[in-house]
Amino acid sequence: MNTTTLASTTRLHPVSRTLPVLLAMEDDAEDVGRLSPDDRLTCHMHGRWIHQCVASPLHVNPITRHRWCRSCAAALTVSVDELSGTVTMSCPRCGHGESAASARLIVACRASLAAARAQAAARAA
Repeated sequence: MNTTTLASTTRLHPVSRTLPVLLAMEDDAEDVGRLSPDDRLTCHMHGRWIHQCVASPLHVNPITRHRWCRSCAAALTVSVDELSGTVTMSCPRCGHGESAASARLIVACRASLAAARAQAAARAA
């Protein structure tokens, strides 16, 4: 199974997996090279959904440009609106700071939001 397949499977069936189970699955898949760290819905550092902790300074990486504006040498500000399901990142200095790495992180956060909502709905049903 390649990275895309595992990520797609995880995102297509999040309701059948609790957060601890999904964390363990993603850890295992990442350890054996079947899941890219950028495609995770969970955070192995915080033990939470990625959208819940993406604003942490631990998720800033100037080398890979995750949450980093190269032009301003500044961490991007993160906004996660759980009601509307929107996730945005922007540089507090120039208002931009887009990168491929941050774009992938935004996609992962949106998928994480959707998975968390699906699990909450399943528990309520």
